[in-house]
Amino acid sequence: MIHSGTLWVIAGMAVVTYLTRLLGYLALRHRTLSPKAQVVLDAAPGCVLISVIAPEFATGNPVDLLALGITALAASRLSMIGTVMVGMSAAATLRFILH
Repeated sequence: MIHSGTLWVIAGMAVVTYLTRLLGYLALRHRTLSPKAQVVLDAAPGCVLISVIAPEFATGNPVDLLALGITALAASRLSMIGTVMVGMSAAATLRFILH
């Protein structure tokens, strides 16, 4: 069973995530963004994803580096969600087979 402290932490993270989105919406709802600002905001999800997974690939583990290569190839051809799905599947499959 999950410890109650863990559930509180998860709930707290959910509230903070929701509040950041809500505050961003409230701050920008009556503004028109410049094309440059729109490009920056469009790139933000990819930047966050990279900042989360990049440390894992700094280890030099060949399996992870192979998964990174597959993910990079997928990123050149697929949408963000497709890239994430291919990358996660490649990492999981390669770790299962090669470890």
